[in-house]
Amino acid sequence: MDFVLHNLRLKELVTIVQENKAFYDDFVSFLQGYEYATVLEFIQEPSDEKAQEVISQFLYRKSDVTLYDGLLRPYTNSKAKWYFLAWLLRDAATQRLQPLLKNMPGSSAVEKKTYLLNEIRKFVEPLFPESASWEWAAVSEIMLTRLEGSRRALKGTLFEELVRRNLRQIIEENHLSLTVSKGEVRISDETYDVQVEGASGTALFPIKTRETMGGGHALLFTRDIYQSIYTAVEKGYVCIPVVIAESWGGNLDDLRSELYIYIQANPNQMAEIEPILRQKLRELLPVLQELA
Repeated sequence: MDFVLHNLRLKELVTIVQENKAFYDDFVSFLQGYEYATVLEFIQEPSDEKAQEVISQFLYRKSDVTLYDGLLRPYTNSKAKWYFLAWLLRDAATQRLQPLLKNMPGSSAVEKKTYLLNEIRKFVEPLFPESASWEWAAVSEIMLTRLEGSRRALKGTLFEELVRRNLRQIIEENHLSLTVSKGEVRISDETYDVQVEGASGTALFPIKTRETMGGGHALLFTRDIYQSIYTAVEKGYVCIPVVIAESWGGNLDDLRSELYIYIQANPNQMAEIEPILRQKLRELLPVLQELA
């Protein structure tokens, strides 16, 4: 495949963010019902009691407007409102705020979220005193960053499920007595995205994807591949790494596994990659037959 010069991920994410503008507009309309002309007016609300009432009502409120994740999949209504308010306040709902909730006052999840979000509101209010910081142009940039971070993990999950689905199909078509794991498995300190287990052995599939070419993370990417193979082989398993990267500096000849799948492509090219991956997995039929 030719190298992709354009940032395909950015193009897709911008489209998703534009779809999410309706959620922002709905929030502004909700605030207007409480006589806030702008988002900044709400952020600068001097009364804790009133601000918490607004946050609580928004979290409880049912809405037909959808907020989408980095793969254009709709969040549930409750998660959408929690994520949106966290992003609006320049914070991370899952990574930072979620672990804090258990220590917040309140007898319900909404009460705990309300208290925490209000505390964050008061903290960021003096940091962003300009109205422009709370208008769509600024919020869309925040959303773009948040969705980009989550998208990487979501993309990896898609490829894992793609490998599982195709392996199950191959096993069923060839009537093999093999079991494919429903999720990742841990061997020592390493995790493997897919495990195929039979009476005569077990194969582990670490699945690694990378969009960019250089930087320090490229070295970590290569080290992760080598380490996962090393651990699996030392424990007596068959290891079949699946590497999808536009440019990877690792030496395939140095791998401690004779079996591997390497697809030189940008992971965002899902439509182009899927048939190639399917064919390469089918070429593993003799290995699967030995495991059974």
